[in-house]
Amino acid sequence: MRRTLQTVLTVSARHFSKSTVIDNPLLKSPQVTLPLNFVQGRRVDSHGSSSFPLIAPAYGMKLRDIANSNENDVDQAVKAAKTSFRAWSEWSGFDRGLVLKRAAAIIRKRAEELARTEVLDTGKPIWEARVDILGCANTHDYYGGLAANITGDFLRLPGGSFAYTIREPLGVVAAIGAWNYPFQMASWKSAPALACGNTVVFKPSESTPLTAVMLAEIFVEAGLPEGCFNVVQGDGKTGQLLSSHPHVAKVSFTGSVQTGSKIMASCSKDVKHVTLELGGKSPLIIFADADMENAVKGAILANFTNQGQVCSNGTRVYVEERVADEFLSALIDRVAQMKVGNPSHEETTVGATISADHAKRVLGYIDLAKKEGATVAYGGERVQLDDPSLAGGYYLRPCILTACRDNMTVVKEEIFGAVMSVLTFSSEDEVITRANDSEYGLAGGVFT
Repeated sequence: MRRTLQTVLTVSARHFSKSTVIDNPLLKSPQVTLPLNFVQGRRVDSHGSSSFPLIAPAYGMKLRDIANSNENDVDQAVKAAKTSFRAWSEWSGFDRGLVLKRAAAIIRKRAEELARTEVLDTGKPIWEARVDILGCANTHDYYGGLAANITGDFLRLPGGSFAYTIREPLGVVAAIGAWNYPFQMASWKSAPALACGNTVVFKPSESTPLTAVMLAEIFVEAGLPEGCFNVVQGDGKTGQLLSSHPHVAKVSFTGSVQTGSKIMASCSKDVKHVTLELGGKSPLIIFADADMENAVKGAILANFTNQGQVCSNGTRVYVEERVADEFLSALIDRVAQMKVGNPSHEETTVGATISADHAKRVLGYIDLAKKEGATVAYGGERVQLDDPSLAGGYYLRPCILTACRDNMTVVKEEIFGAVMSVLTFSSEDEVITRANDSEYGLAGGVFT
């Protein structure tokens, strides 16, 4: 049987002493302190009897508790979206596109504020957050330009007859995002849905609740009618309430395979449209004739971007035997130059892992890999930073594993952390077979 990592974690946020001073104005900014649900064009509180903590990964510090959205909160958001759908769906594609393009311009204008808030929410380096935010502006520009061209087809039939199709919006879209790219998730799911004339209720991950509400405010400023984009905060139970709501026409979910399968089952009961983007364990193949410097850069990008918390990462790195030593030497040399540190600093290349639980999970996989015979060629340990305000942060040094085999747990399962498994091969036919021997799909890369 396939081995599965089983860990039981009981972790709480680190408590700082009274002498610890964290000099970050974002910790007490309105983005943290204001209500984080957004319904009918304004911020509102959620009212569930249970709550979840908002933790800043860079500090390991709880900023506040947030109430889970209960059945009534979700119902109000969906009803707002359903009511606004009647008018929004009748707007011309051109006019809907103008709203998205104005939103893109506002995102660019507020890019630094959005990026800094994203860093607080996720722990990723500031330069990565800037790239993410500006990419989201491009997303809204793209779908803003596409909206006017969403048309049907005209088909000629025998005898002078003809048929035509028209494209109509579905209705209310429930969108559930993941924590690794929170603003991007909100943008990627909302822009195409709105361009087509749908309305949206978005639930961010409970680990990263902040920037989706900022996007909601940007949409209103850009001229989106109130109620067309709503945000509800909460854990898995809130997501279940949203995805099973009878007035939701489609569910878009990004996250784990386990949760995705539950959402698909829930949507099947009333035949909702559903789109799932789930896990990955993608292969990266490096042949002996590849440009070695380029291949090393590609492997680093495919494993350690966003602390390895990317579903399409190429975490199974297959290197042709005759260049394996050369590749590994160059790889370790480059990775050793990556700076683990404060994600708000410009020179930082590796920020904080999303949570204490997830950091322990990643380290657990590394320990299991060693027990199964893998060798840690570099990294793979907790990093304690000198700055006392960051002492509780979840910092891990990127890990390179060698002597890996295809049947190892670390090679077969998605870790979602900065852990690269290096394997070797001798022929093209061999590596194609091994690369495709996976339960996952999603992505793949070749350097040759």
